[in-house]
Amino acid sequence: MSFQMVFVLVMIVLMLLGLLFEVGRPDVVVFSVLVIFLITGILTPDEALKGFSNEGMITIALLFIVAGAIQKYGLIDQGMTRWLKKSRSRMGSMLRFFIPTALMSAFLNNTPIVVTFTPIIKKWCEDRGIAPSKFLIPLSYVTILGGTMTLMGTSTNLVVQGLLLDNGIKSFNLFTLTPVGVVVAVVGLLFIFLIGIKLLPEHKGFEQKVREDSREYLAEMRVDDSFPYVNQSIDAAGLRKLKGLYLIEIIRGEERLSPVRSSTIIQAGDRLIFTGLISTIVDLQSVKGLTLETGTHLELDDLKKGSSLLVEAVVSHNSSLLSKTIKKARFRSNFDAGVIAVHRNNERIKSKVGDISLKAGDTLLLLAGSDFIRKYQESSDFYVVSSIDTPDRLNRDLKKGLLSIGILVVMIALVTLGFLSMFKAMALATFLLLATRLITPVDAKKYIQFDVLLLIASSFGVGSAMTTTGLAKWLADGLIAIGQPMGLFVILIMVYLLTNIFTELITNSAAAVLMIPIGLQMADTLHVSPLGFAVLIAIGASASFITPIGYQTNLIVYGPGGYRFKDYVKIGVPLSLVIMMTTVVMVYWIYF
Repeated sequence: MSFQMVFVLVMIVLMLLGLLFEVGRPDVVVFSVLVIFLITGILTPDEALKGFSNEGMITIALLFIVAGAIQKYGLIDQGMTRWLKKSRSRMGSMLRFFIPTALMSAFLNNTPIVVTFTPIIKKWCEDRGIAPSKFLIPLSYVTILGGTMTLMGTSTNLVVQGLLLDNGIKSFNLFTLTPVGVVVAVVGLLFIFLIGIKLLPEHKGFEQKVREDSREYLAEMRVDDSFPYVNQSIDAAGLRKLKGLYLIEIIRGEERLSPVRSSTIIQAGDRLIFTGLISTIVDLQSVKGLTLETGTHLELDDLKKGSSLLVEAVVSHNSSLLSKTIKKARFRSNFDAGVIAVHRNNERIKSKVGDISLKAGDTLLLLAGSDFIRKYQESSDFYVVSSIDTPDRLNRDLKKGLLSIGILVVMIALVTLGFLSMFKAMALATFLLLATRLITPVDAKKYIQFDVLLLIASSFGVGSAMTTTGLAKWLADGLIAIGQPMGLFVILIMVYLLTNIFTELITNSAAAVLMIPIGLQMADTLHVSPLGFAVLIAIGASASFITPIGYQTNLIVYGPGGYRFKDYVKIGVPLSLVIMMTTVVMVYWIYF
């Protein structure tokens, strides 16, 4: 090994550790490694920037816009809600809901699908006394499986295509994955319906737990005339920096004041609603003029009368809130919402709310203003997974919704018939959506997930460093030396396993970028089809079932389903083994 190869290997190991231990946002970690390769001369500026102009990466950006336009008009989720209501049995409901969801995921980004359908499924389950945990992990897994069926099913597939185009391989088209992907999806669905459903827990959702035990989360103090700070601010009264408690709302007659600001004036007769460590409310009982209300039982729904509403939100992988306490992040000021409670790994974090340091996957129960969902539906800080009842959802334009879906269908047809490449079709679709004013330039910018694009573009540069230094060839030769005595089938299992481990530990796109150079070198050495390795790696990089952090959709349902980490392991390990063997057998049979 040359010094350059050792240096690149060490940096990639450090990058993997940085991603695994969440020392920073994934896009920042990978971009930092790319900058180091550029500064040290491992990569030329052209090589380092190659990912930012890659056709696959730009296609992903355009797909974000197209998927956002379809989601904007809500026809799909409205249709699925009506379709689900007609179900009678639990198994019938799963079949009616998840088979169409898998087909949709083959052509639409699965993250917005899961964000949209999570509250629909939660409400449907709660209305029928079914634990949402029986349906939400399957929702995530079904969208992952559906995404393996076509090129546009996931961003990972488009990353693989972009890497292949860089290497002069142009035969990875819209339906290259379909023969293997359809079989994988069918086998995966059968496993979920017949076996997986029995392995899933019967957990109550986060909001449901709070509703059933609101005394553990909420306490009420009444302000009497004798309170010395009547007609003074919250800050002056010393109610902002309480030990263990957080003032979430003030009830004043029929009026609700939330979020409560430092400058809010206290009046006699106000009902002060606190959350946090309710056991510490005893400290306030000694304050003259504050009376603990013990005879009444405050329900969660009592808080959301008027203009306030309860919102459940999951902290995302790329959130600016990561590793910050709620107080330091100035959550109340920045988002105009108060945090009632935080759940992690299906357990409430028993601490003063403001002192909780947030992590990816944390579920926040918020008391927010009526426009919160409209403002933060597309936020990169968290996924909003509450039911959406805001007026703009009720006034959807049917014609515009059908037109946006029609544009996508026509583009898919043009790609299928070979008239346009995927990149050209999505560029034309975006132009038509803007030209017909189905979306505005502001909408388009909002739909693009720039952090995901930075991660993917930077990963291309890291992959180039592996190829140009010869590290990819060295690693490929090592894997071949181990696996060749046992045959090509075992080599395919090794490649799939390595890809799948990477995708569970880091991110799916980064896993694909690291493995494709190795896979292409192996195909070249073995004199076999590179497409077989590309399909294997694309599916292996997407098939993340074992942890909630390996894939965005797993993280979205983590809190709303009330899951623990071990719940993913329990169903994910056998499903991963089934999908691995199905993929390897199909790839071996079709390509080798």
